[in-house]
Amino acid sequence: MNLGVLFSGGKDSVFACYRAMEKEDVKCLITLISENEESYMFHTPNIGLAELVASAIGIDILKWRTPGVEEMELEDLRDAIIEARRLYGIEGIVTGAIESVYQSSRIQRICSELDLWCFNPLWQIDQLDYLKMLIAHGFRVIVTGVFAYPLDESFLGAEIDDGMIAKLEMLQKRYGISPSGEGGELETLVLDGPIFRRRLEVLRAARLFSGNRGRYVIESARLAEKPGHPNNRVAQRS
Repeated sequence: MNLGVLFSGGKDSVFACYRAMEKEDVKCLITLISENEESYMFHTPNIGLAELVASAIGIDILKWRTPGVEEMELEDLRDAIIEARRLYGIEGIVTGAIESVYQSSRIQRICSELDLWCFNPLWQIDQLDYLKMLIAHGFRVIVTGVFAYPLDESFLGAEIDDGMIAKLEMLQKRYGISPSGEGGELETLVLDGPIFRRRLEVLRAARLFSGNRGRYVIESARLAEKPGHPNNRVAQRS
């Protein structure tokens, strides 16, 4: 089946893409670029790097802008999906939804209206097991945003590894946070993984933190070659 993946470059959309590629044909990645940093539906930290991640994986990306007005942004999502179907002949949509009924129900409704299959490979996955699975499968993921106490500036730009997972597990028990950030506590960017033909390198970034909120703003990044995936063209974003 030909599929389009709702894609941000973060861990959930990348891992959902990975799962979809195991059995189906992913034709395109669909990225909504919201003008509203507080979007209810769409990932916003470093969303401009989604194109670079798509290039690293080697799949076409369809970028679609939205003002990010609550509920109205669903019409923008619908229009983007319609355009993806026109351009790539997709028969279904893949999401990285884990527990968000708000997001998943709205995407499912759009897919039903358009007679498209909606595939949610991460739905209801154990969040700690999921983070461990990311590492076990060779994904390199960094934290690009924190939006809840007690997550602090030290998380920004840090890679998700066994030590961070242990810390997130402790914070889950003590404060009730979602360790994968499903409650909006954190956002991520994937630098490398088994479906990546090239890997991302962060060249320059800034940490912006105030109160209980912070962003790791990547100002410059590039693609680097990987053993086994020779490619003479290296892209850069700055």
